[in-house]
Amino acid sequence: MRISVVICVYTEDRWDDIGAAVRSVRGQRRPPEELILVVDHNPDLHLRLKREYTDAIVVENTHAQGLSGGKNTGTETATGDVVAFLDDDAVADAGWLEAFEQAMSERRGANPAVVGVGGLTEPLWGTGARPRWFPEEFDWTVGCTYRGLAAERKPIRNVMGGNAAFRREAVLSVGGFHSGLGRSVQGRKSRPLGCEETEFCIRLAQRRPGSIMMFEPDAMIGHRVPAARATFRYFRSRCYAEGLSKALVARSVGAGDGLSSERAHAFKTLPMGVLRGAGEALRGDPAGLARAGAIVVGLAWTTWGYAVGSARLRLRGSRADTPDHQEQ
Repeated sequence: MRISVVICVYTEDRWDDIGAAVRSVRGQRRPPEELILVVDHNPDLHLRLKREYTDAIVVENTHAQGLSGGKNTGTETATGDVVAFLDDDAVADAGWLEAFEQAMSERRGANPAVVGVGGLTEPLWGTGARPRWFPEEFDWTVGCTYRGLAAERKPIRNVMGGNAAFRREAVLSVGGFHSGLGRSVQGRKSRPLGCEETEFCIRLAQRRPGSIMMFEPDAMIGHRVPAARATFRYFRSRCYAEGLSKALVARSVGAGDGLSSERAHAFKTLPMGVLRGAGEALRGDPAGLARAGAIVVGLAWTTWGYAVGSARLRLRGSRADTPDHQEQ
């Protein structure tokens, strides 16, 4: 099995992070077929990377600006059977690609219907430690595996995009990632949007019945969380933006599939988290109340974002038929 690794980059401010990500790929026990760095409309960074990493394939994003366009460019550039995506501010464990291969290789007894695999992403807090108020149920706001997601190897609805591998032909067969979703830096209206991998995985399963997405805990990475993202202000902003993104997902693939996991998380995992926080406070940890309160606020802001996003889509009417035509 040939595996191509794609890292999407966009700013020289992350130069050191990019270097750490590249070194972690070079240090894999199971080396990749190729390493592809996709630069998102930044000519200076593109030139600097080509000079620095002569052993990598450095290309410019040929699609719309944003993470979705970068992933599509990387997939189209890749020659491997499998395309593995790693965030530019993450470092992969030495057995990362080995775990992906084991999960997807038919020769090792894996289910050939497995077309995508997501790994375990742990936060690397720039503050030195997890903020005491920050609930694990909302680690998705910083791009990490959260309490309530799979804790063991099993099928899941969708993977998290910063630590995932897909069969390349499957990605191409459904048109790749929609450019109206995912992170994009576009002037003052930029928000920490996401969900490009959620919409993609659901759309893939709808168009190719029987396709399986798998969670593989042995495919581990560490994801850097800068101090600016460990604040309550960012937490609320990210939750609101997730709601906006979920409205786009529901419009694209239907609310039934688009919100199935979210409903389970909201009605089961989050109430349990509130009770847990309250119980921890009663046992002498006052930060438990802060975590319980953050869960309530996070759910409220996400719900509000979804309501606002849904209302905007209804107002736009026919102009919002697909995410590719939606305005952020």
